[in-house]
Amino acid sequence: MSNILKKMEIFDRFVIGSAATHPDELGHIPHRLSREKLAREGVPLVPHRARLMTREDGETYDLLIGMDEANLRDMKRIVGEKNARKVRLLTEFSGEGREIADPWYTGDYDSTYEEIAKGCSALAAALAAAGKP
Repeated sequence: MSNILKKMEIFDRFVIGSAATHPDELGHIPHRLSREKLAREGVPLVPHRARLMTREDGETYDLLIGMDEANLRDMKRIVGEKNARKVRLLTEFSGEGREIADPWYTGDYDSTYEEIAKGCSALAAALAAAGKP
């Protein structure tokens, strides 16, 4: 998402974060195969380590984006009823509204990348058109 917004020259209008809903990968960098896929696509890796999503994220961010229904359910539980309306499925923005499979389980990093790129491009276009998040 950061890369797309930078290419659109609107990155400075947004605050983007990344957080996990479970502590499995806390403190780790992105998976090696994910890093390799991004490198092949020419997408610079945004330096970060996994952190746990908090209730405060619901107050901080205008949108909270998940990849599948389990993510959405967990995110809504974490941020609480007040901010649950901010939780959205990424593919809603590309008009598909379906879950994105986790390549950790499928091994298909190419399809996952394409689906995420399509969703992020559609979300970025919607944000740019709206003039705000």
